Amino acid sequence: MIVTYKEDLVGGPRHRKVSTGTSLRMLTREDGVGFSFHDTELEAGTTTTLQYKNHIEANYIIDGTGELENLETGEIFEVRPGMTYTLDKHDRHQMRSHTKLRIICVFTPALVGTEVHDEDGSYPLL
Repeated sequence: MIVTYKEDLVGGPRHRKVSTGTSLRMLTREDGVGFSFHDTELEAGTTTTLQYKNHIEANYIIDGTGELENLETGEIFEVRPGMTYTLDKHDRHQMRSHTKLRIICVFTPALVGTEVHDEDGSYPLL
């Protein structure tokens, strides 16, 4: 059994700051479960453009509002608590936060936890 408390990760190596917010890597590859699990917060009024070329990502919105745009199709979706979205086709997308957003994210393959987004918004395979 793996038990992790969010407050124990803040300020440590699994607490990643990015230009638009923060991400706590609750589970990483070293935990050996085949996926990574993240508690991510995006600051209000930010825009993030991403495309995970090497990973599948599933997301669950816990708090906040915004817009999610599929940059391949132009579709725009309302972001609000209770929404899930999965980037199953390595979709290039843009998240626009109207308020502070809190998102639970799951990645496969699992992230090591030290990755940073490259210029196209992707994580490398480490």
